[in-house]
Amino acid sequence: MIGKSTTKLVNSLALKKYRTKENCFLIEGDKMVKEALDSDLKIKLLIVTDQFLNRFPIAQTDAERIIETDAKELKKASLLQHPQNSLAVCEIPEKSKFPDSLPEGLSIFLDGIQDPGNMGTIVRICDWYGIQHVFCSPDSVDLYNPKVIQASMGSFHRIQLHECDFEALAGLAEKAEAPVFGAFMNGDNIYKTQLPQQAVLVMGNEGKGIRPAVEEQISNKLSIPNFSENEIKAESLNVSVATAILCSEFKRAYSK
Repeated sequence: MIGKSTTKLVNSLALKKYRTKENCFLIEGDKMVKEALDSDLKIKLLIVTDQFLNRFPIAQTDAERIIETDAKELKKASLLQHPQNSLAVCEIPEKSKFPDSLPEGLSIFLDGIQDPGNMGTIVRICDWYGIQHVFCSPDSVDLYNPKVIQASMGSFHRIQLHECDFEALAGLAEKAEAPVFGAFMNGDNIYKTQLPQQAVLVMGNEGKGIRPAVEEQISNKLSIPNFSENEIKAESLNVSVATAILCSEFKRAYSK
């Protein structure tokens, strides 16, 4: 049985104030829990069913506390409507050290991303394209929000996320003489733009785009053209979809 206090703890991690208080976050889903077990993450609590144990044998040293239960009990603690066979409460790792110089290749800056699904998907996209450093404004959604973790599909612990004001990253770009690009509706056509190997790419808030103070520091505006021939066209692309397209073009430009 999962006690009421344990259920309360797990449920509380949906809110940032309790993640901060407990210095913990929640991982759900068998694949991601297995990845957590194989990583350097410190697992404070592991709740699993027989189905999980049959697929992935675990040792008593894999977590500070392990609870074996059934699917019905696990669902009481889960934040998912249709949970799988495991969940893990992990200690939030120490923040990544802010780099002394601009990382090689492409760096992403997220300016006020609010939707957890978008944040997690962008983190997953960056992991896919080998982008090691992702920077985000302090008002962006928390990386350890359970919905961010879920959408990242395990990529959250393979990239370094730095929370900072844009000025800090812009300073690194200036020292490296690297251009700063931003995604806009009225920018230059991404498919006709020569892209450098080292650069910063800014992606803006879902509704408001890139804030004016950041826009002033962007030297190159990019856009993804709309090829639709319909009389009424889609107004914009989802920010995570746009990020994937832009990252693909940057990678293609210097992977020839």
